[in-house]
Amino acid sequence: MTRALDFELVDDAAKATEHYVRAVNAGDVDAVARFYTEDAIAVRDGQPLSGQALRAHLVEFIGKRPAMTATAKHIYEAGDATLLVTEWTVDLPGENGETEHFEGLGLDVLRRGEDNKWRYAVDDPESENH
Repeated sequence: MTRALDFELVDDAAKATEHYVRAVNAGDVDAVARFYTEDAIAVRDGQPLSGQALRAHLVEFIGKRPAMTATAKHIYEAGDATLLVTEWTVDLPGENGETEHFEGLGLDVLRRGEDNKWRYAVDDPESENH
């Protein structure tokens, strides 16, 4: 059983990906949304999403009950910003009962907030595709 603490915001940028993935796999849209800054940009299908468009995407994506894995391969921290290079996979239940598998290499920029917690300012899981 997943506990809320398993996907709380973190003060260690190296743990952000792990906690984000747990929130996604738990199906907790509100928890996932907390991992983003207020002005965050997430690139999906080559298009930048922010604000309400990002929230709507999260609701739709989490509603599909994804099974996600992700590993930060490189972490570059510079003051209040961190660049993560992340390998990820997502398995989604398909309409025909078969699982759809996706994988990629993403680039994420985290920003440390006033509360010392790291949040995604830029989330680009498809960086190699554009």
